Amino acid sequence: MSIPDAPDDAESPAPSKEPKAATLLQVAGAVFWSFFGVRKGKAMQQDAVTIKPLQVIVVGVVLAALIVLSLLALVRVVLHFAQ
Repeated sequence: MSIPDAPDDAESPAPSKEPKAATLLQVAGAVFWSFFGVRKGKAMQQDAVTIKPLQVIVVGVVLAALIVLSLLALVRVVLHFAQ
């Protein structure tokens, strides 16, 4: 009776690699496009793995504030020239 050999390294599954953390630009892009509800499935799946919830919250609040401030500035300019 023979003892089976240990599996070769070639047969063993590759160690799982953790995906790289998303950059600030990638998070901003994901949040920006999510404001409009436009996101491709493949990109959304990648974002779910690389982007942390805290990053989304912080960037979302900052981008929302920038949009509100931009709209306020636009309204002030329009009202200034309307008078």
